[in-house]
Amino acid sequence: MKSSPLALVVLALALASRLNPPAEAAEIYQDAAQPVENRVEDLLSRLTLEEKIAVIHADSKFTTAAIPHLGIPRRWLDDGPHGVREDIGPDTWNSAGRTDDFSTAMPAGICLAATWNPDLGFREGEAIGQEARARGKDIMLGPGVNILRTPLCGRNFEYLGEDPWLSGVMCTGYIRGEQSQDISSCVKHFALNNQEFERGTINVEVDERALREIYLPAFQAAVQQGGVWSVMGAYNQLRGQHCCENDYLLNKILKEEWGFKGLVMSDWDGAHDTRECALNGLDLEMGTEKKYEDYYLSQPYLKLLKAGELPVAGLDEKVRRNLRVMFATHVFDAGRKTGSLNTAAHQAVARRVAEEGIVLLKNDNGTLPLDVAKLKTIAVIGENATRLHAHGGDSSGIKAFYEINPLAGIVSRVGKNVNVIYSEGYAKDGSADLAERAVAAAKAADVVIYLGGLNHDKGFDCEGADRKDMKLPYGQDGLIHKIVAANPKTIVVLEGTMVEMDAWLGKVPALLQAWYPGMEGGNALAGVLFGDVNPSGKLPATFPKRLADSPAHALGDAPGNYPGTNGTVTYAEGLLVGYRWYDTKHIEPQFPFGFGLSYTTFEYANLKLIPGDDTNALVTAQFEIKNAGNRAGAEVAQLYIHEQNPALPRPEKELKGFKKVFLQPGETRTVSIPLNRSAFSYYDPARKSWVAQPDEFEIEAGGSSGDIRLHDQFTLAGK
Repeated sequence: MKSSPLALVVLALALASRLNPPAEAAEIYQDAAQPVENRVEDLLSRLTLEEKIAVIHADSKFTTAAIPHLGIPRRWLDDGPHGVREDIGPDTWNSAGRTDDFSTAMPAGICLAATWNPDLGFREGEAIGQEARARGKDIMLGPGVNILRTPLCGRNFEYLGEDPWLSGVMCTGYIRGEQSQDISSCVKHFALNNQEFERGTINVEVDERALREIYLPAFQAAVQQGGVWSVMGAYNQLRGQHCCENDYLLNKILKEEWGFKGLVMSDWDGAHDTRECALNGLDLEMGTEKKYEDYYLSQPYLKLLKAGELPVAGLDEKVRRNLRVMFATHVFDAGRKTGSLNTAAHQAVARRVAEEGIVLLKNDNGTLPLDVAKLKTIAVIGENATRLHAHGGDSSGIKAFYEINPLAGIVSRVGKNVNVIYSEGYAKDGSADLAERAVAAAKAADVVIYLGGLNHDKGFDCEGADRKDMKLPYGQDGLIHKIVAANPKTIVVLEGTMVEMDAWLGKVPALLQAWYPGMEGGNALAGVLFGDVNPSGKLPATFPKRLADSPAHALGDAPGNYPGTNGTVTYAEGLLVGYRWYDTKHIEPQFPFGFGLSYTTFEYANLKLIPGDDTNALVTAQFEIKNAGNRAGAEVAQLYIHEQNPALPRPEKELKGFKKVFLQPGETRTVSIPLNRSAFSYYDPARKSWVAQPDEFEIEAGGSSGDIRLHDQFTLAGK
């Protein structure tokens, strides 16, 4: 029987469709146009139980496993509050020996905080995010926002100071910048990791008001204002339960109260128990020593799931949170940002943060800035003049493309017409002849620039150990005395965190706090010393005259005080951390919180309190700042509140706003700082809520917590 032409056509089409089937539509999770939650649920439904387990634990020091058939790539995490850390071997902490893992070394976190410039925070985060993408990273471990409770904490240099408001504002800018580059920030260490001594075991006992008002607000800002996608738990315990598996911190506060939708990861080896990790909010286990299949959220968890002893729904929620971060950072999408490394813009950000973060603490009789035209010989003395800091500090260390040390910056700035002589001055082994050489150099010079302070050696500013005291190491106090006796025109520049200065401060005419200023630090310092840059940094932490004056140490060896007794440290000072302690107890610090001098002067005037509607602001403090000098400069205007008749005890004053203002000589600008209801609130443990009670409040504006220029009364009425 002969086939009809129509039948032949149908047969041909059928055969063609078999040989060339129509292209399948992209799966929902692969479609960037789909809502994120739809993509999450679709991908979750395709994972086997074993694959879900693979998503929630590491498969090397800094990675999680790929699932190739679903297009899930290996996730790469890296340390990096100050830049992208060099690569290490998959199962070792030793360098991987690569030649393509350099990065831009930004100034330390405390230097960024000293800028009081959230825009710079954004720009630094943005630059680090770009470099992280260029290095193939997905999650960057930073910023660190633990509060500077004690001057001795080995990681104070990484953090953003003593004040929760300042820390919250600065970390928010950083996170927004970094996450704009298809990278997830990971704010750390949640919470109360305020000492390195016994950090893996120490149990913190802290009252609820101090927890809520001092130690949690920066994390809350990171989540609710910064939109951070990852949070790292802390090593320590809170009230007897490790923070990486702490139901109150992770489930109740972070996820339920604050609405955090991203993932919670452990600090490395911060997990301790499978059931607690499974039930109490941990979503990703990272670690170091165990075999990866033995991680608490690996085979031990899988066995309990298969036995029906733990709910699969709990596993699914952990996987959802991991997948959300992948989709938020466009892991599956075409056009994901590819980043860039050590560009001119990145170098400029590093230098700008250093310039704005250096704090001028003393400047008698206009000693600074130095006039190159009036100098023939400069003596640069001190080991920190040539020491490189970027690679130190442990997890925050950077393999920098280059690092301009202070000596190199000074030599480059003064040029060939000024003779610069260098003397090391001190060394770790206490070599006596170094001091004699330094004195000889001082006598031969018109001016001495002394570069001292701390470094990243263990026991100073370094992860894993706290300092023993606030003393300058290596006999520097005595050395400074000898140098000043030889040449009274000695400018002291300190790198690192705070030290005691009483032994010599009255004898030197000028003092700069330079922190760890990153790879452009030498150029930035030279710019400040010689007046190319007008210093505008302000202290993000109070500098006490002596360790015993600081709140964590004021009780001496009382049980529970720092560093703790029988494995527990009790925060007996409560709310009175940093300037809150000094102001309330009327203890004079060496330098107050928010302090920093300039080469010009600023005048404050005409404070007005403008009522609002409580929608955006309850009241706005408006005042004028004038640059009354002959140099362009910047002032950080700080706004504090004081409640007159609080129902519960409150500190003498609390920072609730600030604004950095750049002014030309003679220029006046109006500054407006809004205050919403939360600015007047305290946490009431009895009500388990924040309360803004009707009362009289003093609104205070000035250049530091110890320099209030303007004040006015504000009445908070009942609702």
